[in-house]
Amino acid sequence: MDLKFFEDLVLAPSPSGFEQPAQDVYRRYVEKYADEIKTDIHGNVIAKKNGTGNLRFMVVGHADEIGLMVNYIDDNGFIRFVPIGGVDTSILPGLRVQIYHEKKVIKGVIGKKPIHLLKPEERKNAAKLEDLWIDIGARDKKDAEKKVSIGDPITFMPGLDILNEDIITTKATDNKAGVYIAGLLLKELHKKKIEANIFAVSSVQEEIGLRGATTSSFGIDPHVAIAIDVTHAIDYPGLSKEQLGETNLAKGPTITVGANINPQVFKLMKKAAEQAKIDYQIQAAPRGTGTDANAIQLTRSGVATGLISIPNRYMHTPSEIISTKDLDSSVKLLLEFVKLLSSEIDFVPNNK
Repeated sequence: MDLKFFEDLVLAPSPSGFEQPAQDVYRRYVEKYADEIKTDIHGNVIAKKNGTGNLRFMVVGHADEIGLMVNYIDDNGFIRFVPIGGVDTSILPGLRVQIYHEKKVIKGVIGKKPIHLLKPEERKNAAKLEDLWIDIGARDKKDAEKKVSIGDPITFMPGLDILNEDIITTKATDNKAGVYIAGLLLKELHKKKIEANIFAVSSVQEEIGLRGATTSSFGIDPHVAIAIDVTHAIDYPGLSKEQLGETNLAKGPTITVGANINPQVFKLMKKAAEQAKIDYQIQAAPRGTGTDANAIQLTRSGVATGLISIPNRYMHTPSEIISTKDLDSSVKLLLEFVKLLSSEIDFVPNNK
């Protein structure tokens, strides 16, 4: 586990559309291990390791996280905001946030009326977006406008805490985990001779429509690709394993099977996991997965696509939880998968 690299990624603010601080972290990390690094017009960072053959293998994690954006500043200096990505409004009241204005960081608190001042009927309902604001301690609108501007991105307060040995919590394991794994794969492959050409991508704007994976995969035109993301851990109260399946922290990454996944890639990933002697879990996905794998699979005339996911508790909150064991196992899985890749493999689905 390269904890510093992971922490640097998490601390770097990167709401969708504003990913470059995290992309800078990724670029600096992989420049020691890549034969070529490119940042495309969309902001995706593509680090390539040359192979001995012609096969193009793309591995991608998305650098963007959910966040907020300054939308309006009222006469009293309170800031109204809109969400970037899938933000749960009910968790926002009282949170501390950071607003990124040019090169400065402005700290604030999301405010709402306290419970004492709510009418009985108001107490029954979760706060709506229009009931919330950000308080930066400004005296008035003029004072606030010296510090922030319309369109400034906002994140939850950053940080990383180790809760218990391998169990860590941060605001953005979704999906700094995938970017981390892509970077570690390049590090582990450094100076190793392999057949496949590796394109390790830190993509952008996944949270608002899989946009970076769409453009980067079109440009790379891979034969095979694996998206790395997080998935819902189902090992805490209130969730039904009968309905959602069983996915647990620290029991290995999930390998997805279903319509979004090429059957040959799925078989090869299972073989790789077994040869590497790592624990893994199977996740059923009967339709598109809502991950970068969805966009990659449909690129051009189609890409043989797979999906590896890290079990994650409390997704899209300021305190997501994952296990570093699952991160390490994912890197080992991908290393073994890369060794198995060959231009001789036929990824066209068949009954064999």
